[in-house]
Amino acid sequence: MLLVPLSERQLAAFADKHAWQIPFDTSPRHLAGPGDARHVTHGLAAAGWSTASDPLSAEIVLRSPDLRYQLQFDPQSATSAWWRLRAERADSEAAWYAEFGELVPAEVLAACTDALIVPPQQQPDPWQPVTSAGWHRESEGTARSPDSMCHVEQRPLNEFHDRPSWHVETCEPGHGEFSGPRIWHAYFDEHTPAHLVGSFLTALAKQSPLQRGMYDRTGHYSAVHEPSPLRPQQVVDAHTTRINSLRAQARSARRQQTKPATTPANSHPVHPAARR
Repeated sequence: MLLVPLSERQLAAFADKHAWQIPFDTSPRHLAGPGDARHVTHGLAAAGWSTASDPLSAEIVLRSPDLRYQLQFDPQSATSAWWRLRAERADSEAAWYAEFGELVPAEVLAACTDALIVPPQQQPDPWQPVTSAGWHRESEGTARSPDSMCHVEQRPLNEFHDRPSWHVETCEPGHGEFSGPRIWHAYFDEHTPAHLVGSFLTALAKQSPLQRGMYDRTGHYSAVHEPSPLRPQQVVDAHTTRINSLRAQARSARRQQTKPATTPANSHPVHPAARR
């Protein structure tokens, strides 16, 4: 495993691309296209995740410092899943798995991986953000975006299993009850922590646009793509600020985990009374 912390050179490479790229506000988010994968990988590297893949390969594999979590990005995948996120079993916590398609917006996936590094203080209701954003709750376990192109569903494994898995699909418009071809998907198995699903759905349902370059690939031709009031440097600065925050929070969490128990200076060991 190769420990390669996020370097100033790597941040400069991100800045070089985006500082000369006029940002376009692109919405809705589920149609914004993949964007820059470094929104995901830079955040994990800043938090101390290490590279476990051949640096000359198109595939990227990152592993957490405790080796429990692994993220794989494989643009040559033979399946529709380009991103795979895994957690090994640990003590009383079950193993879990999530995957994401090629055109999932990197910023939305990054919200999920950021929450893996710095969990939210409160456990959110995964349905709350989509409901607040005006998505249509078709039933207790489903929701659809206002344009009906993105669909969220909880699916129980079977009638005897009370932990459902989460499925998110963005599809082209279809006919009647039938959706058109799939654009991208996300899947969280039944053991994926709820706060990760909630963070993903919160970022997905936000009504603020994502920034894309003029010629960046979008998820669908119907995406609204118009010049942004943001300057290119503001896009770069927002990325740098987020990375620095994740780095600081990850370091703080590691210090708390490794901090030795201390004995108060004025305390003395208590010895049992000697028998007479």
